[in-house]
Amino acid sequence: MKKLITIIILFISLCFITNNNYAQGKDQCLNCHSEVVGGAPSELFKNDIHYKMGLSCADCHGGNSKTDDMDAAMSKAAGYIGVPKGNAVSEVCAKCHASKEKMASFGVHIPTNQFDDLKNSVHGALSTNGKDRIVQCINCHGAHGIVKVTNPRSPVYPLNIPKTCAKCHSNSVFMRAYDPSLPIDQYEKYRTSVHGILNSKGDPKPAQCVSCHGSHGIKATDDVNSSVYPVNIPATCSKCHSNKKYMAKYKIPTDQYEKYSQSVHGIALLKKKDTGAPACNSCHGNHAATPPGISSISKVCGTCHALNAELFASSPHKKAFDENNYPECETCHSNHLIITATDKLLGVSKGAVCAKCHTPEKNTEGYKVAKDMKSKIDSLEKAQKYALSLIDNAEQKGMEVDDEKFKLRDAHQAVLEAKTAVHSFNEKKFDDVVVGKGLKVTTEVIKDAQASIDDYYFRRKGLGIALIITILLAVGLYLYIKDYEKNQKKNE
Repeated sequence: MKKLITIIILFISLCFITNNNYAQGKDQCLNCHSEVVGGAPSELFKNDIHYKMGLSCADCHGGNSKTDDMDAAMSKAAGYIGVPKGNAVSEVCAKCHASKEKMASFGVHIPTNQFDDLKNSVHGALSTNGKDRIVQCINCHGAHGIVKVTNPRSPVYPLNIPKTCAKCHSNSVFMRAYDPSLPIDQYEKYRTSVHGILNSKGDPKPAQCVSCHGSHGIKATDDVNSSVYPVNIPATCSKCHSNKKYMAKYKIPTDQYEKYSQSVHGIALLKKKDTGAPACNSCHGNHAATPPGISSISKVCGTCHALNAELFASSPHKKAFDENNYPECETCHSNHLIITATDKLLGVSKGAVCAKCHTPEKNTEGYKVAKDMKSKIDSLEKAQKYALSLIDNAEQKGMEVDDEKFKLRDAHQAVLEAKTAVHSFNEKKFDDVVVGKGLKVTTEVIKDAQASIDDYYFRRKGLGIALIITILLAVGLYLYIKDYEKNQKKNE
């Protein structure tokens, strides 16, 4: 039975090969170019996916491929167009690849919108001659030796894509003609990235150019529809990094996007659409994407939080963190799930970050400093709230309190500065802000606001006395007039 099945399979395969060779043998264009002209195009075409699907030279170049008469074969009346140039190249490809019916007739079911995507992409812009698109299909897929994208020999096979893109994007002369601001070292950087290293080792799964930028419909990075527009970057990275099955072999977490979307950075970028907020690439890099090293995390965070990083670098914690090999900012603030920094992080109570390392029995000096800092900043905020309540009270009573309001801004600024000064873990520097500036200003505001309220009551009391005196004078005057009128009548 097995022998019979094997014979049938061999017979069917032989028939297919024979029929295919017979059909291709009738392609006189290929015969002539192979036997007479010679050269790479004809040899490459014999391994081309289109050749294997039964297409002839004439399907792309036009003409009559069934005759060996050169004039008849290359007759314009037969539709001969010769070597397509410029946009005509992609238009020839689109005759089939943009037609669902045509592709279905070959038993191929791939998207048929690639040509439209190309025309609307950044590569679809006009080239330097002002007539043709920058990129045509053959620039990426090749011409006569085209193979399936799943074939390792394809220029657009995942392992080959970086080199294919680099043909243009690493060419300084070529790129200068289109956008001198674009860097030309993306390929070199990519090869140093986690993705690039794995790609160079033969792993087709890690991200390469197409994974992030797309293929036919690539948009400019400042286009809101681009997959690498700031607001879209987390979702782009998440395509792989949130896929548990896809990421299983790499043994890394797949909850980064979920955590990031709940973080202070994620809320700012994804919900508030603040494109200045950090996305994945802000910390991990673009083409050279890799997790920041323990010693470089502060540099990454410090690109935005410069003052905090500077204060930490001169703090006693810097040495302790280095000795214990702790990542600096991440140890207290986490990485993907960074929450809004609040006063609850400071101090030694439950949930405070300081309490993780500092206890009454362990690292006691830091315990005391953290406790004192929390107490002082709490006192400042309470005093500020009390001052604000007095200002509101005085204002409701109609008193002029613009000066007090203005001064209170300095107190509020002191609170913000104090939360930054925490990173120095230097009690003197902290006191200079909280006590020397914040509490001093707040005390003055409280005093002035209370004086305004006292002045209100003083004025109110004085107004009451003045009113009573006025009423008494009026009554006295009324009685005097009445008495005067009465005496006048008597005298008459």
